Amino acid sequence: MAVILNIETSTTNCSVCLAKDGMSLAAKEHNDVNYSHSENLHVFIRDVLTEASLDVPDIDAVAVSMGPGSYTGLRIGVSTAKGLCYAQDKPLIAVPTLQVLASKYKIEEGVLLPLLDARRMEVYSAVYSKDYEPLRETRAEIVSEGSFREWLDRGKVYFTGNGAEKCKEVISHSNAVFPEKTEAPSAITMAVLAEKKFKTGGFEDVAYFEPYYLKDFVTTKKKK
Repeated sequence: MAVILNIETSTTNCSVCLAKDGMSLAAKEHNDVNYSHSENLHVFIRDVLTEASLDVPDIDAVAVSMGPGSYTGLRIGVSTAKGLCYAQDKPLIAVPTLQVLASKYKIEEGVLLPLLDARRMEVYSAVYSKDYEPLRETRAEIVSEGSFREWLDRGKVYFTGNGAEKCKEVISHSNAVFPEKTEAPSAITMAVLAEKKFKTGGFEDVAYFEPYYLKDFVTTKKKK
C-alpha cells in the first residue's frame, strides 16, 4: 500500500501527483511555456498533500522524471525530489521521461514512439511496446524522411509528444500515426510506472543520482 509523491518537470508541464498503489489521490499541474517550475513546484507539492490530508512523512517514496528533457526543468525536479528524500529518509524512484510520455496513450497494436523536441530538427526518442516496455534505447537524433523506417516497415507506429510535429513534416509512411494534439509528460501517468518500480525495489542512490540529460547543456553568449 505505497504512497508515492510523483514529480514531473522535464518539459513545460510542471506536474505533481500523490498516488496510492498507482492510483491518484491528488494531482496538480500547469503547462507554462515560460517554465515557471521554480515558482510552482513546491506549492503544488503542498497542495496535493493538503488535498489528500497527508504530510511529507506519510509518503513511502518520491518518484521523479529522470529525463531527457529541459536541463533547467530536470534540475529543479530532481533537486526537489532528492531534498525530500534526504530530509525524510525516503527512497528515490527515477522514471524515464519518454516512458512517462508513452504511458499517456493506449494502443492495441504496433509500437509507441514518444518524442521530445531537442531544438532544430533534432528530437529525443525511444520506442515502447503497447505495454510500455522499452524496445529501443533513448537517443538524440535528427529527423529525416527515413527516420524510424525499421519500425514503420513492421507495423503501426504511434508518434507522441512535442517532437511529433517535426516528424509529421517529413515522414509520410502509411504506418505513421500522428496525434491530434500535443501531449506533455504528466506525473499522473507516472504513478503506475513508479508503483511498479517501488514493488521491485528499483530505487536510486540519492547521493549520486543525476538527471539523464542525454546532451550537454549549451549556453549562448549575448550579442554585443
